[in-house]
Amino acid sequence: MDYQLLFNRYKSQHIGRKQTQQRLLYNCLREAILSGQLLAGAQLMGSRSLAQELKVARNTVLYAYEHLATEGLLQTRGRQTFVQHLAPIKAEAVIAPLNLAPVTLEPVTLRPAASALSPRAQCSQLQPDSSENLIAFMPGVPALAEFPIHVWRRYVERAWRQITYRQLDYGEAAGEPELRAAIAEHLTSTRGVRCSAEQVFITDGTQQSLDLCAHALASAGDCAWIENPGYTGAYQALKAAELNVRGIAVDEQGMAPSAEDWAQHSPKLIYLTPSHQFPLGSVMSVERRMALIESAKARGAIIIEDDYDSEFRRDGSPLPAMQGLVEDAPVVHLGTFSKTLFPALRIGFMVLPKGLVAPITAMMHDLFPRGRSADQLALAEFLRSGQFAIHLRKMRRLYAARRDALVAAIEKHLGDSVTICGGSSGIHITIELPESLVDADISKAAAAKNIAVPALSKLATGPVLRNGLMLGYAQVPEQDMERYILVLAGIIKRAMG
Repeated sequence: MDYQLLFNRYKSQHIGRKQTQQRLLYNCLREAILSGQLLAGAQLMGSRSLAQELKVARNTVLYAYEHLATEGLLQTRGRQTFVQHLAPIKAEAVIAPLNLAPVTLEPVTLRPAASALSPRAQCSQLQPDSSENLIAFMPGVPALAEFPIHVWRRYVERAWRQITYRQLDYGEAAGEPELRAAIAEHLTSTRGVRCSAEQVFITDGTQQSLDLCAHALASAGDCAWIENPGYTGAYQALKAAELNVRGIAVDEQGMAPSAEDWAQHSPKLIYLTPSHQFPLGSVMSVERRMALIESAKARGAIIIEDDYDSEFRRDGSPLPAMQGLVEDAPVVHLGTFSKTLFPALRIGFMVLPKGLVAPITAMMHDLFPRGRSADQLALAEFLRSGQFAIHLRKMRRLYAARRDALVAAIEKHLGDSVTICGGSSGIHITIELPESLVDADISKAAAAKNIAVPALSKLATGPVLRNGLMLGYAQVPEQDMERYILVLAGIIKRAMG
């Protein structure tokens, strides 16, 4: 065995990792034993001879030999050291002893058998989104290049300068009081929400909010309504809570439950996106909102209002949130900063009815200890300083221009072949395709061209009712719209023959 070659190769493969010579040699020999490069029963060089060959201190070799012997990988007989005979073993399955520093090994993804998962976990198993890293039209992605990162950095740095050691511990279950108060002020003035800071709960985003609502506000087997087509993240959260999920068809005013739905499938939870229906983009009328609230109150149901991108309404003023339409409405109002700021912030919020504040506080205290105080404090100051409002005004102008450029390109290159839906709000539109086309096939072909246009049929929460595509335009510059639409138009026209 050429130990110098072995050691040099290992070091070259791990350039950039800060390791002592002792740790380098230990890891090198450990990996060679576990991979079979050093065979069971092989005799290693004496510590002094190996140190001379590798040009390292003898203590470095002694350290490696001692720790490998402790792990049972080496055996010492007199003054000689041998590789121990081991049962077949893989490097990723070896766990470092507790009295040693963590071993630096390549990360390995473990894939347990699906049968080992609970029914709740199995229903959350989604196939990886093949369009995750695509460039154009990915829905829900804001114009990240336009975010004022230099301004945000100042607020984060200021928060860390002001934070105390006490705030390094777990925070209040509902989040930092400063942020809860700032969100309450913002929602009261801009969305007509009726709330105090005590009703605002900080979460890690809308998905965690949905999981909390599904598990806390309904029992396994209860009926839950969701829009069809609708947000699959909400569908998965409701299913994971073992609820009986029923997709209710939407029209141009959003969810439209029938008298039969109310009579035969009375819900415990109703999930809605009334300000900008996901994915079709319709806006629920005030009359429809009031009717749903009254029906929910009469049946003891709770409405989950997902207000995910209402800040970007362009045709008229935003309609007030359902939560604020009547006093003590049975509505949990959800919001997020993923669309208005950036997804990696991972801060969302819930506004709860007053009667739910105490029990949900207790639940979150036990199950979801909060942290990341600095980010929350930075966001609170960002809101109260007016920087958030400045950023929103800039984004509204930018998104309106990008929406107009997208619509113009679609009309120019697809004409009457498709129908455009939902361009009055938010940061995506949908196009309905002719019935002769299969939207999933178009979506797959577009993905091969680096264009992410999810199929509406894949967003069905019941019978498939819509055939079309979602196009997110926030992250696509105006000058690039036509180029991408030309590619998509070519795919659609070829499919049409």
